[in-house]
Amino acid sequence: MSDQAFTAMAGSDDSVDAPRVGVGMLGYAFMGKAHSNALKTLPYMMSPPPAIPDLVAICGRNADAVQAAARRFGYARAYTDWRDMVADESIDLFDNGGPNDAHAEPCIAAAAAGKHLLCEKPLGRNAEESRLMLDAAVAAGVKHMVAFNYRFVPAIRQVRELIDSGRLGRIYHFRAIYLQEWIMPQYGTPAIWRLNKREAGSGALGDLGAHIIDLAHYLVGDIAHLGAMTQTFIKERPLPDGSGTAKVDVDDAFVANVEFANGALGTLEATRFAAGRKNHQVIEINAEHGSVRFNLERLNELEVFWVGDEPKETQGFHQTLVTEAHHPFLEHWWPHGHIIGWEHTFVHEIGHLLDCIVNDREVAPHGATFLDGYRAAVIGDAILESAASRRQVDVSYA
Repeated sequence: MSDQAFTAMAGSDDSVDAPRVGVGMLGYAFMGKAHSNALKTLPYMMSPPPAIPDLVAICGRNADAVQAAARRFGYARAYTDWRDMVADESIDLFDNGGPNDAHAEPCIAAAAAGKHLLCEKPLGRNAEESRLMLDAAVAAGVKHMVAFNYRFVPAIRQVRELIDSGRLGRIYHFRAIYLQEWIMPQYGTPAIWRLNKREAGSGALGDLGAHIIDLAHYLVGDIAHLGAMTQTFIKERPLPDGSGTAKVDVDDAFVANVEFANGALGTLEATRFAAGRKNHQVIEINAEHGSVRFNLERLNELEVFWVGDEPKETQGFHQTLVTEAHHPFLEHWWPHGHIIGWEHTFVHEIGHLLDCIVNDREVAPHGATFLDGYRAAVIGDAILESAASRRQVDVSYA
């Protein structure tokens, strides 16, 4: 590759004086770390960036831990009460990476204070709570996005472009699984917040299932009917401090069959009891003119089959590397063939939101708005309803 071509791919235009957006981060653990990494990476990898994120403040309940996180990630201030951070006038974007039970109230307050919103999934613990968050964001007129970061995997965006272009034709089937293993008996996981309905809302459904439900909406459309089953395999776990046990009142796994409004059929499955599976998300779409298959653990690749594209003697699925400069998002990274990783999806996601904020663009359709978060929660509630009643249910997004 020539030096000129390399420079064009890497990006060299540093002359634009990008606007600055003050960011307040709620949470400093897994998602706080992922979002902070993206905020720090974005200004020098997107050239020119849509905006420069100013790391104004980070918030968490443990004073020592949040102070340490502020130093580590580079935030100017640390708060132990999200209300104080919401009141900070230098914050333009409220980034909520806290536990599920800390999504609604802080986001609603931040919207009322005129701050744009980025909230981790699931948006709320149920559809009712998600609807309150949506209504607050819409009433405030702020930009709002749910952190469904898999919409920002280049291969997933490429699938969406194939669908939008009509290249795949009519969609017949959508299949999605999301499998992990981390709460199986051998790990001795105690009764953490993710296993408590009051704090988490649901189990594998909200933790993993929300992602594939959103991808179903994003790639295929509205779900009209579904039938589902759930199971809790370990119904009681020790408390983290060893003082006793607590009941587990969320699902460990679910399976659902769905019918889309456009007539396509689908299956959705998620579990945290799949031995050997660390972060195994696979989707497959079968359509009129071909099929595509995506595996998150090989996120730079797509498996593609085109009907009638080759002589039948050699016809079959082809593995395609989605790393060319013309593929979605890849102009920000490396020369073709040089793969990117999971963490880069957050750079794409936050870059999109910042562009929408400073240029007053619509977050939808590629970014997941709070409406999309609400719609995912509606499907989650319908799955639980179907599992409890042992009946198929009709879906209403009203």
